[in-house]
Amino acid sequence: VTPDTVFQLASVSKPIASTVIAALVGDGLVQWDDRLVDHLPEFALHDPLANRDVTLRDMFSHRSGLPDHAGDLLEDIGYGRDEVLARLRFLPSDYPFRAGYAYTNFGLTAAAVAAATAAGSTWEDVSQARLYQPLGMTSTSSRHADYVAAPDRATLHVREHGVWQVSEGRQPDAQSPAGGASSSVRDMAQWVRLHLAEGRIDGEQIVDAAALAETYLPHAVSFRPADPLHARASFYGLGWNVSYDEAGRVRLNHSGGFALGAATVVALAPAAELGIVVLTNGM
Repeated sequence: VTPDTVFQLASVSKPIASTVIAALVGDGLVQWDDRLVDHLPEFALHDPLANRDVTLRDMFSHRSGLPDHAGDLLEDIGYGRDEVLARLRFLPSDYPFRAGYAYTNFGLTAAAVAAATAAGSTWEDVSQARLYQPLGMTSTSSRHADYVAAPDRATLHVREHGVWQVSEGRQPDAQSPAGGASSSVRDMAQWVRLHLAEGRIDGEQIVDAAALAETYLPHAVSFRPADPLHARASFYGLGWNVSYDEAGRVRLNHSGGFALGAATVVALAPAAELGIVVLTNGM
């Protein structure tokens, strides 16, 4: 493994996706409160209110009413992105619109596709043009084929009978914005630098600072402690888990994992100008 070895990121793709959306917001192509129906009129949810009003912000903070991991099983048995998104309308809401939290790969994917459509592009192309290329992330892609073609890549592994074995692999293109990016630690360090510098790299503003700052704010309560007087709740922003330390300083993180052989994590402590990325190719 070298600093340029390419790993599949799994759900660490989510804060990368919200960075791309923030760039599009800064460009004036979309807004966090744009309704999905205005950019993706064919998309629908079961709840008429959510169907009418659900926004990019709602989907990126997992508060749309969709059940936990909605659509994942359809992907597992072979359905593509368009078919999974089309079938989300048949799932009754798990909680009232904006009144709860349930982690959904395909809800976030729907929002990312809507934003890319508004920008006149595909998700894979807009991610490349608006984030990876400006940051010099030459080993990063939102297409599985690019990961497979990388000459220096980490193959997924699982433990069988106590021995690590190469797995059959994971093809996550259907949910690319939520779990389909691949990258190296050198490239990820560039992305971390961007966040720690409020959207700048080497003095150049790549992503609008205000649009990026929205991703760090709590939008949903992701964990409600049984004793909220003595235990801390956890929050979800836009593609980020959001928490605070004893001094009230923000902490951002996200993890990712594939049962077929990936475990990843990013953690940021902005006040300390510190970011940590760990990429592995084991379950």
